[in-house]
Amino acid sequence: MNRESVQSSMIASLGYDANISTLEVEFNSGAVWQYYDVPESIYYDLMNSGSQGKFFHSNIKGQYNEAQVG
Repeated sequence: MNRESVQSSMIASLGYDANISTLEVEFNSGAVWQYYDVPESIYYDLMNSGSQGKFFHSNIKGQYNEAQVG
């Protein structure tokens, strides 16, 4: 999945596959996680958030099924 770099103290890049509603997050640690059944609107809200880390913790972490993929 293609990811776009972001300016965040926690997140290095974000990607989204609308065909399978999957969000991919690369953390600054190098770990890559996928979050499943994430609405596209949540991805856009995350990308446009003033703090992607805060948005991630408030709206994504623990809200969707997830798996570490890298």
